Amino acid sequence: MSRLITAAIALPILIASIIFPPLKILFLVIAAAALVIALYEFWFLAKRVGAKPDVVVGYAATAALFVAFFYNEPSLVVVIVPALIVAALAAEMLRGAPFDKMVLSVGSTVLGVLYVAFLGAHLLGVRTGFQDVLATPETFLVGEAFVSKTLSTHLLAYFFLVLMGSDTGAYYTGRAFGKHKLAPSVSPGKTWEGAAGGMLASLAAAALAHYWFFHEIQLAAALGLAAVMNVLGVVGDLTESALKRGAKAKDAAQILPGHGGLLDRLDSLLFNAPLLYYFALYYWR
Repeated sequence: MSRLITAAIALPILIASIIFPPLKILFLVIAAAALVIALYEFWFLAKRVGAKPDVVVGYAATAALFVAFFYNEPSLVVVIVPALIVAALAAEMLRGAPFDKMVLSVGSTVLGVLYVAFLGAHLLGVRTGFQDVLATPETFLVGEAFVSKTLSTHLLAYFFLVLMGSDTGAYYTGRAFGKHKLAPSVSPGKTWEGAAGGMLASLAAAALAHYWFFHEIQLAAALGLAAVMNVLGVVGDLTESALKRGAKAKDAAQILPGHGGLLDRLDSLLFNAPLLYYFALYYWR
């Protein structure tokens, strides 16, 4: 019930920030805030295993990445990442002895930024980098006069519909029919039956998106992208579960009732955000 209540509150806000033009900035704020909090949760897990991540260096690099993708300049990453590595190493050196945790601490600082901020920032790039107004005459969801018909709107609506469909299908299929463990050493609750249900649900969501509002993408491409997203989502989910298991934590945090922390909700999204961005870049550009 707590999962459903949280979703009932969060989903309308997320949907509105995607489809209503005046709320475009709201999506960017929500995405940036979620990534910042998720990064903090990642560093919380790192601290449980003895690391001392440098949050000042990490958040400075995160802000730079957000700016780069906001202005649709991902090429700036080739400057930001080396600067992050140098700054993290130098800051840890300047802390002084003992240096026995230097590798672990610097590694957690850099990995946290790359894993959470860099991967997730691709969604900011999707929101701001694909603003082509679509010429299709159909309305989108609630009415032609009130919604944005940009490629970014359709991309993000497709993205979240597929991921949420996959997550919901896997959860309820696994609970109803799950018998064969998918990765018992990582996440004992996940089953092959649940994974199959998630795959079918993601394909159904992709087909629904194509016929409902996303005519700009061919059905075969929509289904293929959804299948890859589903696999990456499972891998992302299991990876975050392994991180929590290594830190001996059940959840990354308890911010969202019934869902754990934001990192727990973003695990599949983080692995898929770059896929959506570069797929769109090469499919339409």
